[in-house]
Amino acid sequence: MKWLLAGASGFLGNALRNQLATDGEEVVRLVRREPVALSEFRWDPDRGTLDEQAFDGVDVVVNLCGVAVAPLPWTRSRRKLILSSRVNSGQTLARTLAARAQISTAPILIQASGIARYGTAWSRAPHTEESPPAKDFLAQVVVSWEGATDEAAAAGIRVVHLRTSPVLDRSGRTFRLMRLAWRCGLGATLGDGKQRMPMITLGDFLRVVRWAAETPAASGPYNVTIPEPTTNAMFSDALADAVGRQRRLGAPAVLLRTAMGELAEQLLGDMYVIPKRLLDAGFSFTAPDVRTTIRRALHAS
Repeated sequence: MKWLLAGASGFLGNALRNQLATDGEEVVRLVRREPVALSEFRWDPDRGTLDEQAFDGVDVVVNLCGVAVAPLPWTRSRRKLILSSRVNSGQTLARTLAARAQISTAPILIQASGIARYGTAWSRAPHTEESPPAKDFLAQVVVSWEGATDEAAAAGIRVVHLRTSPVLDRSGRTFRLMRLAWRCGLGATLGDGKQRMPMITLGDFLRVVRWAAETPAASGPYNVTIPEPTTNAMFSDALADAVGRQRRLGAPAVLLRTAMGELAEQLLGDMYVIPKRLLDAGFSFTAPDVRTTIRRALHAS
């Protein structure tokens, strides 16, 4: 297959590009700067423009665009950028694909999305893909993010939304900092540690992308997280054990909220989510629980 990647320079995009190249797939990418290789095509999602030659012969389009939601505070301008970086890229791709669908066979569109759609309020039952969205800022960003591809879906294009949880891998900055903190004896449980926290290994994330592309029945939203939910305390214990340390420290909720503001709820809030649609479809996770996830994240090549 031939793949077109948007957001290929980020953590997930770079990992996907390398994996596809290793698998012998043909990969082209959209870039905002002047192209310097035959595999690059220029676009400007904020203006809604792109070089349509990028789609020639493409079977799968993967959009992973979106600025990081942390660690910068959510000022008014930052909120605007978090939203626009996701919506503008999705709309630009969806509009172009919908137009091409009128004259030729259009590729599949795999669109990044987020587990934040379900919010951070405590829940007795796990959230599935059928659960309604929450009303907080990030949840509504996800609603708009997914809605940005409506034009493509309306044109009959198969669109998949991957509601992805934090992806753990030693090559990722976030997990690298976690590992360093725990190895130095500075790791801490967040708040009371009872909050459920979704996660996925990089390997399983990449396998979900491949599965979505190769499964004709795959369409709509999929929660991308481990099928055996865990708490922050359980995660802390598992990471401490994996690096040969003990869980001793705790970061009080009031301290985190004072230091991080609204963003702190993404660490302290409860995110009880299961990947129901992937499980129903028979997808098999190589790291279904927290200890396997941490082990693979620490020792992945």
